[in-house]
Amino acid sequence: MAKEFSRTQRVSQQVQKEVALILQREIKDPRIGMVTVSGVDVSRDLAYAKVHVTFLTTGDQTPEAGLEALNEQAWYVRTLLGKAIRLRITPEVIFVFDQSLTEGMRISNLVTSAVKSDEARRADVDGEEE
Repeated sequence: MAKEFSRTQRVSQQVQKEVALILQREIKDPRIGMVTVSGVDVSRDLAYAKVHVTFLTTGDQTPEAGLEALNEQAWYVRTLLGKAIRLRITPEVIFVFDQSLTEGMRISNLVTSAVKSDEARRADVDGEEE
């Protein structure tokens, strides 16, 4: 019987869970704010983990500053990750900003505006026929 999930997928899920806990409990940098781990891509040799994050920013916080602060703390996150999971090699953690949330909102707004303009055109055509 074939495995349902590959080892990289299982490691990726475990890394996502542990990194989210580490960011929530251990990292106390004010530049980061609230961070959400939306996904993790682990290389096939399990040496690198690309962690996709989104930020809930308040005040003068920016996603760029938060990402910079996370990448400065990547060594510490990797150390804590090594203690939390049992792997021969602890993956090197690389944080990247996840654009999918903002891209999804942009596409949703485009669809909404297209539907509204279509309804307006339909109402104009119906008004001219009467």
